[in-house]
Amino acid sequence: MQAIRFLFPTLFLFSSLFGQTMAPRPVEKQLGGIVRTDKSRKQINLAFTGHEFAEGGHLILSTLQKHNVKASFFFTGDFYRNTSFEDLITKLKAEGHYLGAHSDKHLLYCPWENRDSLLVTKKEFITDLLDNYKEMERFALRREDARFFMPPFEWYNDSISAWTKELGLTLVNFTPGTLSNADYTHPGLGGQYRTSDSIASRIMWFEENTPFGLNGFILLLHIGADPRRPDPFYRKLDDLIHRLKSKGYEFTLLHQTIH
Repeated sequence: MQAIRFLFPTLFLFSSLFGQTMAPRPVEKQLGGIVRTDKSRKQINLAFTGHEFAEGGHLILSTLQKHNVKASFFFTGDFYRNTSFEDLITKLKAEGHYLGAHSDKHLLYCPWENRDSLLVTKKEFITDLLDNYKEMERFALRREDARFFMPPFEWYNDSISAWTKELGLTLVNFTPGTLSNADYTHPGLGGQYRTSDSIASRIMWFEENTPFGLNGFILLLHIGADPRRPDPFYRKLDDLIHRLKSKGYEFTLLHQTIH
């Protein structure tokens, strides 16, 4: 009987630890889309989107190689079918980066001034997204291996999230607060323009002055920018990764942090 009494606590402890290990890691959601992973972990998910431009791609790739960092890349169907981008896409895949969908034609799903409305029907949404995945198949990127989807313009509503889920996919979006997503802007956009220095400063300010810093962040950048942007942010990626690593951050892939 004494041996049995000792056995029960041991089994209970094992089951508790096992349950903790297997439990889903907490995520933050907005309108049904995941916008942040576990805030208790010093992990950052670097995410890049691409549609028209990719001039920063090879510099980004070499910078990630230098720091042994993996990132997630979300490209439109037009990006995947652009023959001048094929070499870059092939190299990103070979290096083990995540390659996902960003819609086929970079559609705007919702009006900027009224997010609750829709500019596409469910059929249009599904057709466009599946066309994106068809282009990905040319690179042997299977839908079941690329279930994370980032909406075009990073703009969506709960209907888009629900339709995405019906397709067996998971909508993800950037974590707000750092203005890193403004690295596409250029002076011609007036007040929307953010210099790369100001973006870098904002990222580090957010890390130092908010309760959880950049823990669990989905940090969005663009693989290319309009030629009218004088200071592409990807030139600062090397320094940014170095500074964040020195603060103890680990760079992870989304499928490693979301289960």
